[in-house]
Amino acid sequence: MNRINQKLKEGKKILSIYFSAGYPNLNDTVQIIHDLEKNGVDMIEIGLPFSDPLADGPTIQASSTQALHNGMTTQVLFDQLKDIRKTVSIPLIIMGYFNPMLQYGIENFCKKCAEIGIDGLIIPDLPVDVYAEEFKETFEKYGLKNIFLITPQTTDERIHFIDSVSDGFIYMVSSASVTGSQSGFGSIQEDYFKRIATMNLNNPQVIGFGINNKETFNLATQFAKGAIIGSAFIQYLTENGIGKIEKFVKAIR
Repeated sequence: MNRINQKLKEGKKILSIYFSAGYPNLNDTVQIIHDLEKNGVDMIEIGLPFSDPLADGPTIQASSTQALHNGMTTQVLFDQLKDIRKTVSIPLIIMGYFNPMLQYGIENFCKKCAEIGIDGLIIPDLPVDVYAEEFKETFEKYGLKNIFLITPQTTDERIHFIDSVSDGFIYMVSSASVTGSQSGFGSIQEDYFKRIATMNLNNPQVIGFGINNKETFNLATQFAKGAIIGSAFIQYLTENGIGKIEKFVKAIR
């Protein structure tokens, strides 16, 4: 069974952390992964930096830009992660944009992910319809879960379609915004969380965008299987470096 599916079957709420590979420094990637797992994070989203990240706010954009300046590329990331499964057992997901994957070659990219032990991909700019028609077979061939995003504006019909082609979790974007642009949740977000919770989808939901502390993590996980923290973690790395990750995680849980 894929590690994502195994993790989702556990009774506890999932804490997933996103960071940009190659930030703050090019070779920090593996150390950050080790420290996150050691301190109880359940799942990690490794950001593959891209020059035009349409869903990312200023914090993640800045970290991606710095990572690119540091020399991060798709091949460098694969080289850094080649032995990661010797020491890390939690699910690892690459989150990135379709352009670098297309340049690398979809088949080659998926094959490489399988070789190093990546469990899934999140590709915000790959439409679910295109995935289902052209790429689903390739992803499944290499045992990769493709995680799709929904927002408060996504229609019920499309949500059910996304649910039908998914086999992992559904990434619930908390609001119509980019990452890191809001703090806390209002009644609109809570109504949205409740609406999705009552749809009885086959795949569990994990909420992202706007989760930045213990309060927002606990609120989000009242309505979903887990929550994702990205911008707040990257901001913490910017201010504190990679030596104090334990403190950040403990403040959430």
